[in-house]
Amino acid sequence: MSLTVLVAHGSTYGSTAELARTVGDTLREAGLAVDVRSADAIRDLTPYGAVVLGGALYAGRWQHGARRFARRHRRALVRRPVWLFSSGPLDASATERDVPAPPSVRRLTLRLGARGHATFGGCLDERARGRVAQMIVKSGKGGDFRDFAAVSAWADGIARELRPLLSQG
Repeated sequence: MSLTVLVAHGSTYGSTAELARTVGDTLREAGLAVDVRSADAIRDLTPYGAVVLGGALYAGRWQHGARRFARRHRRALVRRPVWLFSSGPLDASATERDVPAPPSVRRLTLRLGARGHATFGGCLDERARGRVAQMIVKSGKGGDFRDFAAVSAWADGIARELRPLLSQG
């Protein structure tokens, strides 16, 4: 089994991609080979021994690229260690407590046999495109609620679970 970890993300405005890069950096610092890529750019999971998949949440659903990735690669994902993360609450709730995954992501966690799921705060600022995003920002409900230290701590836990695979390789 390859020991390269794929960190794939579905990100519309780039915030979830930044969280994915933080996961990737943390896994690299732990000695793992890592590839961080957009979920839309992945065609084949053969090079990867484990997958971390993140999706931005919009109205309780993952960004379409992350959903499509999970659907397209389901058979390959169930044969690998998989972790999922969501980004999206535009408040401090994800920092203050565990925020449960929305039902669609819970179902996906079960279908893939994912080893874990975490929800992290999101970011929506004046750079966001689209009418709905701009309305949210103008209403004062936007902002950056990402906790990169929490993301790194979560990724450290993944690295601890993957280290035994290194000694087998």
